[in-house]
Amino acid sequence: MLKTVFSNGDIKSLSFKFNPQALSDKKKENLFTAIYAGAVLLILAVVYYINISANIVGNIINFFTSLTLSTVPSTGIPLPAPSNPVAYVSLYNVVFEFTIAIGILEILILLLRVVLQSAVSRKAETIENIVFWLGTSYLVTTYLVNMTIPSEWFVFWAGIIMIFGLALVARSFILLANEKFTAS
Repeated sequence: MLKTVFSNGDIKSLSFKFNPQALSDKKKENLFTAIYAGAVLLILAVVYYINISANIVGNIINFFTSLTLSTVPSTGIPLPAPSNPVAYVSLYNVVFEFTIAIGILEILILLLRVVLQSAVSRKAETIENIVFWLGTSYLVTTYLVNMTIPSEWFVFWAGIIMIFGLALVARSFILLANEKFTAS
């Protein structure tokens, strides 16, 4: 316990107890928003610094200028795809590092939400984000880093759509389980 002596001779204690209920829901969400925004900027800076020799900005510009319309196999539908996907493996590695870092950040946010006793809907949203970002990191490493052939480009995007759906299902299960347990 810290004590301080004021100029008038009063002695006051500077100790306090952490009480999650003392924060309103709005203040909690503002805190999470600030932490998340700052952490995302920090992650971007760290990923950029780690990969500064990979010429990230140049690779991003080259990537977008190399997009051409390619036919999705077995459909006849033309969609944008890089003309030479293997040329951007270093960029895919940067995306992988970013998605892993965001996934870890989401896990930390979930832990904070549990400690600060956030609403179940917010915890479910964070679980949805964890599934999406970690699932995306798996797809990036599987289909872009390890199999950089044009047909896998479209498999990757189909996988992203599936991961998004899976993330929504995970969120729904949490919300349904909460409804079932609170109704009992």
